[in-house]
Amino acid sequence: MMRLCYTILVVVFACSDISAMIAEKVDYQRADTLYKLADKVYSAKVIPEWIGDSYYFWYKNKERSGTVFYLVNAETGDKQAAASLEELKKQFPEIWKSTDKGENKGPETKDGKVMSPDKQWVAYVRDNNVYISSSDGKQGKEVALSMDGTFDCFYSAGLTWSPDSKKIATLKTRQANCRRIPLLESAPESQLQPLLHWRNYAKPGDELPVSVPVLFDVEQRKQIPLDTRLYEYQFSLSLTGWREDSRAFTFEFNRRGHQRYIVGEVNAVDGVIRHLADEKSDTFISYINNYRFDLNDGAEMLWMSERDGWRHIYRIDGKTGEVKNQVTRGEWVVRKVIFVDTEQQKVYFMASGLYKKEDPYNQHYCSVKFDGTDFRDLTPEDGNHKITLSKDRTYFVDVYSRPDLPSVSVLRKVGKKEVIATLEKCDVTDLVACGWQMPEVFCAKGRDGKTDIWGTIYRPFNFDPSKSYPVIEDIYAGPHDSYVQKDFNPITWCISSLAEQGYIVVKIDGMGTNNRSKKFHDVCWKNLKDAGFPDRIKWIQAAARKYKYMDTSRVGIYGWSAGGQNAMAALLFHNDFYRAAVSFCGCHDNRMDKVWWNELWMGYPVDESYSRSSNVENAHLLKGDLLLINGELDDNVDPASTLQVVNALIKADKMFEQLYLPGKGHSLGGTYEIHRLYDFFNRKLNY
Repeated sequence: MMRLCYTILVVVFACSDISAMIAEKVDYQRADTLYKLADKVYSAKVIPEWIGDSYYFWYKNKERSGTVFYLVNAETGDKQAAASLEELKKQFPEIWKSTDKGENKGPETKDGKVMSPDKQWVAYVRDNNVYISSSDGKQGKEVALSMDGTFDCFYSAGLTWSPDSKKIATLKTRQANCRRIPLLESAPESQLQPLLHWRNYAKPGDELPVSVPVLFDVEQRKQIPLDTRLYEYQFSLSLTGWREDSRAFTFEFNRRGHQRYIVGEVNAVDGVIRHLADEKSDTFISYINNYRFDLNDGAEMLWMSERDGWRHIYRIDGKTGEVKNQVTRGEWVVRKVIFVDTEQQKVYFMASGLYKKEDPYNQHYCSVKFDGTDFRDLTPEDGNHKITLSKDRTYFVDVYSRPDLPSVSVLRKVGKKEVIATLEKCDVTDLVACGWQMPEVFCAKGRDGKTDIWGTIYRPFNFDPSKSYPVIEDIYAGPHDSYVQKDFNPITWCISSLAEQGYIVVKIDGMGTNNRSKKFHDVCWKNLKDAGFPDRIKWIQAAARKYKYMDTSRVGIYGWSAGGQNAMAALLFHNDFYRAAVSFCGCHDNRMDKVWWNELWMGYPVDESYSRSSNVENAHLLKGDLLLINGELDDNVDPASTLQVVNALIKADKMFEQLYLPGKGHSLGGTYEIHRLYDFFNRKLNY
């Protein structure tokens, strides 16, 4: 009798497990097919295709009746519909006759030889030295302009002639032995045995090549000496072109450690170098956001700088290097210069943070005169604006949206406040009818109790506020940008499907990320372990106070790459709040990762700050549930970075899970990996 009862009990448990597995599989299938629901979104956004240099464009629009093609006259806003692009072309053939004009590409380069502007000479590098010879071979034999080039210290083949064909500028580079990392492909398709691959991969602290500008006088057949000692201690140096009158050429220099950035000009007569811009910082200069535009052949220069604490445009005097005036000003940032109108003396650019009551990451298309007057926001609606200009930049299509505002596509003319025509408004009625939940833009105070921290809340379909939901954060805290999506996107990759498993998913930009003030950004300096966590935690707690269904006793986190480093760091440095983490292809020690990214934020020389931020050296602090996932062929983040943290966790007797993927690189996120993400959080949080 006892044996019979035991048998029945086993059968019941087995059936229960099978039911759970079936239910889980169905949930996964639903999550995997979520993207098909995008078919229930109509008129999502207008992507205009401008026709040549005309004021006409066409676009394709998905509507309930099917796909419709529209031809639009930008001057009037009138549009014509057709079932296909071919039909539009047949109806209005004359519009498609407009063609773009070709552009002059400058001196030709062939067989590694660079033609002089007057077509009389060719310049080239052979055996690491610079030579010239007549272009037709009739003006005498070749001439060596240098004789000191060697295999390890050579002249660059990037030779640039002065417009008057009398001078040549190039770089002389002292080579450095580049570190190589091994990647073992354990199960190649081509053979049974593993394959060993090598990749050049410089890491923080490694010796780097050094390039300095050089100048040759072609008429005198000699090299003009330059004093380049200041530029030896470098991360990079690049030539940026000749002046139109051949008086000088320019270069940009980034000092090793990214705390000094120089725009230099080399006098073509005597080789004297003067500085047009000399940016210095006690932390870092985010050179990836640099912008420069030379005016009137270098008489003036537009230059991007954070010298007043915000990223703005300055007008620099080309003779003195002094600031003539600040072109943009205020507690907001210039995100990107779109173009410079030299005739009207205006700069057109994208800016964010213009309005105190608006999400400070929303971008607006703006203009301002060189002297800093007549600032205009050309796209004033509350939203994130994406623009597409006509060929002459007179008209543009503006698509604006927010995570909680479906896209509106309008047609505008530069200089006019009124919208010419509203082209489309995104329709999500059918999606809402399926139970889809609109994402919520949420703002809360950061660690200082003053700074606004912005993020987005995502809820599952058929959300029930009477239930309790675990919270999962999607994190990426790389200081080179900001990452919370500001456009409307009804189905967001991974986030939407994970929410469908029964979670509230959040994404936040904390301090240390880009596109706010310099002070906001500088939090990351020598401190990548911070990752904005004090702000993120306060943000989630504030949201949970407002929404009682957010269970902050069950908070998970996941991220890729730098986000993978962040995800594990949550369980090392903030394990009183985060309970479970999935780390994809993480950089777990910044000394193991690529040189440019890590030295920019962690500094040079390599010091103890790298150790303080290391997940490897702090692995003994782990509390909570951790899943590490990476690929053996990752040439973006050295796979050894994850294996070293595994080694440290084992030595510290810490329990964790690991998925090491054969044949996979840095781009993880296939069905299998995402299902493992679901499975892990469902086991650790969804109880």
